[in-house]
Amino acid sequence: MIMPDMGGGDTYDSLKEINPEVKVLLSSGYSINGHAQEILNRGCNEFIQKPFNLKGLSQKLREVLEV
Repeated sequence: MIMPDMGGGDTYDSLKEINPEVKVLLSSGYSINGHAQEILNRGCNEFIQKPFNLKGLSQKLREVLEV
């Protein structure tokens, strides 16, 4: 969500411009409410809250890739 020069929303938009079929798993330490929910509403596939463990990440990746 917060990165130098480009935020999560801009990154998502850029990825979708490059490949409209790209699958995206959004990760943030912030809650899903607010900016993360906005990105999900625009078509982002899934969200995982930080901190997460390897099992949780694996499950979310499977969900994203199987859609």
